[in-house]
Amino acid sequence: MRFTGQYNHSLDTKGRVIIPSGFREKLGDRFMVARGMEKCITVYSMEAWERLEEKVSEMSQLNEATRKFSRIFFATAGEVETDKQGRILIPAHLRKYAGIDKECVVTGNLDKVEIWSPEKWAEQMGEEDDLAAYAAQLDGMGVRL
Repeated sequence: MRFTGQYNHSLDTKGRVIIPSGFREKLGDRFMVARGMEKCITVYSMEAWERLEEKVSEMSQLNEATRKFSRIFFATAGEVETDKQGRILIPAHLRKYAGIDKECVVTGNLDKVEIWSPEKWAEQMGEEDDLAAYAAQLDGMGVRL
């Protein structure tokens, strides 16, 4: 299951946003939302979420970084369900974390979906000039474009 593309959407007064239909087909009616890196909201299918839970639960709880990541990430996550219009209610604490108010950008990122404030997304895309540098780093890891 892979997600690609970028979609601009508005939130309604209740904090609901439409998930693009192509993404909904892959995510299903219920899925998980959580804090993402760089202040976005990350959306996982239930299957991908369960794989992630399994991987983290196998990590040593003696490691402080594992414990802290697990606490922050899983405590702030939540299950959401699409309504008949294909909308989800983004929990208020996640909207605040990501700085999302009235507008958002919904993007595909391989095995997950990300929801960004337009400002944070513009910052990310402002780094497009660094694409060649990132590609060179990936090439060193055996990933070729």
